[in-house]
Amino acid sequence: MSTDEKQRLMDGMMEKFFADLTPEEKQQMMASMMPMMMEMMPQMMEGKDPGNMMEMMLELMRKDMPAMQQMMTKMMPQCLSMMLPRIGKEERVEFIPRMVAVLLEQGSDGMTEEERTDLMKRVAKIAGA
Repeated sequence: MSTDEKQRLMDGMMEKFFADLTPEEKQQMMASMMPMMMEMMPQMMEGKDPGNMMEMMLELMRKDMPAMQQMMTKMMPQCLSMMLPRIGKEERVEFIPRMVAVLLEQGSDGMTEEERTDLMKRVAKIAGA
């Protein structure tokens, strides 16, 4: 996938992501995420031009930088907390298993079988299984 294709894909995802939010909800989301972003900004901005934030974020994701990983682990739960209540029940029922599958599959990559088993037990405990 070319850089331009990735940019168009990311732009489209962001547009869809924010489409149903009211201006107040967008403001609330940004306000709740801003402290986390500001905390990580020095790492993210090191040697970067602050002029184009979207371009910088895409570059960070492509390079798989630790700062981006750290930001994702802090922001994703907050984002899901805000967005899931806005999604219809049927869509949530389809989305949640897909998300959990990705989290478990990718999150357990490189783990031993024992570590994977421990992770699955923790997830099952949270899920009430």
